Amino acid sequence: MKRMGRIIRVKPEHLEEYQRIHAAVWPDVLKVISAANMTNYSIFLKEPENLLFAYLEYTGTDFDADMKRLGEEPAMQRWWTLTDPMQEPVDTRAPGEWWAEMRSVFFHA
Repeated sequence: MKRMGRIIRVKPEHLEEYQRIHAAVWPDVLKVISAANMTNYSIFLKEPENLLFAYLEYTGTDFDADMKRLGEEPAMQRWWTLTDPMQEPVDTRAPGEWWAEMRSVFFHA
């Protein structure tokens, strides 16, 4: 299992809508996330900066392949069509990243 953290910004004008839709994520999107071997997926909001921090645990063996399949799912494509315009990537993200990956520096179970 791999624990992962990522960050992105939510645009201020979309903050309420972003929270509203995440309070009732579509069941087919949740199914796709689970099928991609992602568990304990959480998104936290830091205001007033409007930073989103996502935490997830990946339990599969081929993250890139699972993310490719996830991105090919029509439910996920519809969801991203809705959510992506609400988000603003951080300037320091790596090439090709939307949500910027974070490095783990501490864990205690």
